[in-house]
Amino acid sequence: MLIAVVLVPVVLSSCSKEERFATELDGLRFSCDTMAFDTVFTQMGTTTRQLKVYNDGNEAVRLERVTLAGGYGSRFRLNVDGDTAMVARQIDIAAGDSIFIFVRANIRPNLSTEPFLIEDAVLLQYGDKERRLPLTAYGRNAVYHVPTDTIHYADGTPLIDSTFGKPYAYSVIDCENWRHDLPHVIVGYAVVDSRHTLRLEAGDELYFHNDAVLWVYDSATLDVRGTAERPVLFTSVRQDGRYKTLPGQWGYVWLSVGSKDNVIDHARIENAFIGVRMDSCASDQPTLRMSNSQVVNHVLAGLLCQTATVVGQNLLVANCGSATVAMRYGGNYRFDRCTFADYWRLGNRTFGSLFITNALDYGDTRYLWPMEVQMADCIVYGSRADGEMYVDLDDRVETSLVIDHCLVRGGEWDEDPKFVDPLEGDYHLEEDSPAWGIGYTYPDAPPADSRRMERIVKR
Repeated sequence: MLIAVVLVPVVLSSCSKEERFATELDGLRFSCDTMAFDTVFTQMGTTTRQLKVYNDGNEAVRLERVTLAGGYGSRFRLNVDGDTAMVARQIDIAAGDSIFIFVRANIRPNLSTEPFLIEDAVLLQYGDKERRLPLTAYGRNAVYHVPTDTIHYADGTPLIDSTFGKPYAYSVIDCENWRHDLPHVIVGYAVVDSRHTLRLEAGDELYFHNDAVLWVYDSATLDVRGTAERPVLFTSVRQDGRYKTLPGQWGYVWLSVGSKDNVIDHARIENAFIGVRMDSCASDQPTLRMSNSQVVNHVLAGLLCQTATVVGQNLLVANCGSATVAMRYGGNYRFDRCTFADYWRLGNRTFGSLFITNALDYGDTRYLWPMEVQMADCIVYGSRADGEMYVDLDDRVETSLVIDHCLVRGGEWDEDPKFVDPLEGDYHLEEDSPAWGIGYTYPDAPPADSRRMERIVKR
C-alpha cells in the first residue's frame, strides 16, 4: 500500500551550465506549512492533497534530494514525476517559478478502535541545508461491507439500478454481530435481509462510498436509537475540504416494499442523493417513525415518501435539490415541530420545499391514491419566491391536508423565520424570530421562555 507524492514543475525548465543557482533556500515559500489529512479509513486511501513550492528568489534553486524522513518504513511513499524511487534528485526550480507536490495516503489496519495519528515529513535538501514539510493523517480502522454477489434475472443478465445505471452489487449485513466500537464503510448495496433487524446505537457511524445504499429489505427493520449527544451518523467516506458538505456523494437509506417497524431517533443523514427513500409501503402501521434527527444536503430529496406511512417529530430537513420532503402516490403522513428549509444553491428548484401529490399521470391515464397529511408547529421556508409548498391533491379519492400553526412561505402565515445563516447551513433562530416555539429544536437550544410560550398560546 503506497502513498504517492508527485512533484511536477509548473513550467518545465532546465538550467544551463552557465546558469547560477542560489546558495540559500531562504527564497522558497510553501502554500501551506503542514499537509494534513482528515480521517483516513484503513485500506480506503485518501484524496490527493496539493502543496505548491515557490521560488521567490532571483536565482534558480536546485533541490539535490526530495525524500521522506521515515524512509522505507514510512506510511508514505514518494513518487516524483512518475518515478516511484524513494529519493527524487536534481529538481530545478527557476527564479520566480514553482513546483507542485501532490500527496496520497493509505494507512495499514491495526487493532485500535480509536483514531490514531500518523506523522512524517517530506525533506527538501540542498547541499547541507534542509527544509521539512510535515505530513499528518488520522487513521481509523473500520468494518467494511463490500459486495459479494449481484442480482440477476433468470437468464443471468444483471438487474440494473435505474437511478445510478449500475448492477445491484450487494452484501448481506450480519445484524446479530454488528460492531458498535468501529465505524462501518459501505460499498454497493448493504442489505438488511428479510426478518432481520439492524439495531444502531448512540455514536454509531456509517460511511458510504459513491452510490452506496443501505437497503432494508422486505420484512426487515431498521432500528436507530441515537442520543442528542451522540447521534447516529450516515455520511460519505469523503470528509475532506468541500466534500464535507457536498450533496450527492452516496445513494440513500432505502426502506423498500414490505419493510416494517422502522425507527430513526437522533440521527444525522447527510450529503447523499436521497436521505431516506420509502417505496409503496402503506399500511396501518407507520413505515417509519422518525424523530429528533437532521437530514441535510441531498441532491433530490431529504425524505422521498411513496405510498408510505410516516410519523415525523422534531426534524430538520434542509438544503435539497428538488424538495426537502416529497410525498407521492398518496399515503399517510404526520409531521410535528419540524423545520423544512431549502436554500439550495447548486441549481434551480421547480417545486417547493414540500411536494405533496396523490396523482400520477401516465399516458392518458391518471392514477390516484388516498392521502392524508397533517402538519403542526412546523416551519416551511426557503429561497423560492413562488412559495415553498407544492400541493396537487385530486379529491376523486379520499384526501385530507391539515396545516396547523405552521409558518409557510406562500401560506397564510408567511414571515421570514430569521434563521441565523441558512446559506451556510445554520438553521438556529435569531433572537427576534417570529417562529420561536415551533419547528426543529436543536439539542443546544435554551429552555422555553415566555416569548416562546406566548407564540404557542396564539395557536
